[in-house]
Order: sequence, then C-alpha cells, then structure tokens
Amino acid sequence: MKKSLLTTSLLLFTLVSPLPVQGENLQQVRQLMSTGECPRCDLSNAGLVMADLRGADLRGADLSFANLSQANLAGADLRGANLTATSLHSANLMGANLIGATISGTDLRQAYLANAYTWGTRLDLAYLDGAVGLPELETAERYYAMAAVEANRNNYVGAIEYYNRALQLNPDYAPAYFGRGLMYYRLTDEAAALQDAKRAIAIFEENNNEQGQQAVAAFLSYVEQRNNPEGGSGLGISLLNLLGGLSSVMMRGLSIF
Repeated sequence: MKKSLLTTSLLLFTLVSPLPVQGENLQQVRQLMSTGECPRCDLSNAGLVMADLRGADLRGADLSFANLSQANLAGADLRGANLTATSLHSANLMGANLIGATISGTDLRQAYLANAYTWGTRLDLAYLDGAVGLPELETAERYYAMAAVEANRNNYVGAIEYYNRALQLNPDYAPAYFGRGLMYYRLTDEAAALQDAKRAIAIFEENNNEQGQQAVAAFLSYVEQRNNPEGGSGLGISLLNLLGGLSSVMMRGLSIF
C-alpha cells in the first residue's frame, strides 16, 4: 500500500521516537483496568501492553502515544477516541467500534480487525502491514460515512471533499449527492444545494427508493418555504430538526448505524 509522505513521516515518528516527557495518568489507568470504563479519559502515553480490555468503554478517550501492543480490545467502544501515534501492534480489535476515531500514524501492524466497525475512520493513515480482517478502504460507502462524520463536526468543506470522492467511485450514488447538497446549503450555496438535491431525487426515483425520495422532497419543501414564507407549504419545521430527521433516514442505508 502506498503511503503519503505525511503518513510515512508519522509512522517513522511513532516507531523510532521516544515518548513525550508527559507521563501517563495512573489514576485513570487504574480506573480503566478495574472497571473497564473510562470514557473521555486522558490515557495518553499509557502503558497497556497485553491489557485485557474486552468490551471496554473508551469513547472519546485520549489514547495518543499509548502502548496497547497485543492488548485484547475485542468489542471495545473506541468511538471518537484519539489514537494518534498509538501502538496497537498485534492487538485484538475484533468487533471493536472505531467509528470516528482519530487515526494518524497509528501502528496497526498485525492487528486483528475482523468485524470491527470502522466507518468514518481514516485507516489509510495507519501502518497496516500484516493487519488481518481489513475492510475495503476505497468504497463510495466508506467515503460517504467519513463525510457524515465531518458533517457532524460542522466541517462542511471537509465533508464535501469526502462526498466528492464517493461520487468519483460511484457517480450514481444518490446519498452522496444529497449529503453534499445539504453541506452546500449549510455553506449558503443554495444553487449548488438544489442542483445536488434534484440529482439525488432523480436517482432515488430510478431506483424506486421511496425513503430517499421522501427525504429529498422534505428538504426541497423546506427550501421553498424559506424562500416563499407566505406561499409555502406551512411545514413550520426548523432546519435543525429537518437535518436530524434526514440524517436518520440516510443512515439506515449503512447497516452499522
């Protein structure tokens, strides 16, 4: 697998550089080991080699520069965790939830990732030699999920970039057109938003996808109401509620959600 210069540099830094001077947070390490729960904990630099962390709750935890080599993280919840320069060499991540985790220079060599949930996770920024059970990285669905993560972070420009990559792989992927249209609308580019929405609804109609059609139609009605408050449909819904409802509809297409 080809790596970018940035990725290669991060990997070299991870593998040959000493850890930062800052030590591990022993109190939170003890909490994790005794309870298996440490969401949003500061576990950076922690030494957890061969630790039994099956099913551990590590949502949003900072595990940057931690050493989890050969750790058992089967079924662990690592959603949104910071795994920058973390060593997970030969770790068991079977069934672990890595959705939205920050992967940058992470050592996943020979790690076991079968059935791990990795939608929206940049595994291509990790060191993956010998890793087992890797999902296919270059798919429209994966880039769509990565875009959804960025949209949830209010990074609309970044989300559009991932939607673009999804559409490069599958030019008829209606959810990506619709998602990109929502991002354009958030960026006040209504013309581009409506163009993408109309393209999406056309594809949904061709595929007899009624849920998709209804979702896009609700968005178009919302825009019409905003532009013509006196002659609109009188839906009386907020953009926040609309987007929340649309997101749930769209996510049903991704089985892991």
